[in-house]
Amino acid sequence: MAPVPAGELLTEAQRTRLDEAIRAAERHSRVEFSVFLGRAEGDPRAFATQLHNSLVAPARSILVLVDPTARALEIVTGGWVRRTLTDKEVELAALHMQQAFAEDDLVGGLVRGIHMLADHARPAQTLHASEG
Repeated sequence: MAPVPAGELLTEAQRTRLDEAIRAAERHSRVEFSVFLGRAEGDPRAFATQLHNSLVAPARSILVLVDPTARALEIVTGGWVRRTLTDKEVELAALHMQQAFAEDDLVGGLVRGIHMLADHARPAQTLHASEG
């Protein structure tokens, strides 16, 4: 689910594109994704952490907060997610998002960043050797 309180920031087509990206990322990684697009109350990092902690399964979740007014981007990951998603990979996704935002491509940046996070958060495939 993508909570977008400031709906006027996105067109219907953009909301649909973002929702599709989130659903695809969740299927790919088996991690829950949430996006908050709007004004953060107080410190953006603290607000993002508070939102993340209020999710149904925070340990298995990634929350992306974008406050365009404050020019803030925060990505909060749960403990289970951090088993496969490193801080460096989160930083790389954030850099790609920020680059797109600077080019006035908010939705494109979110979609690309979500896909990157999902790729890295995906648990490694385990091959089982049969005894025989």
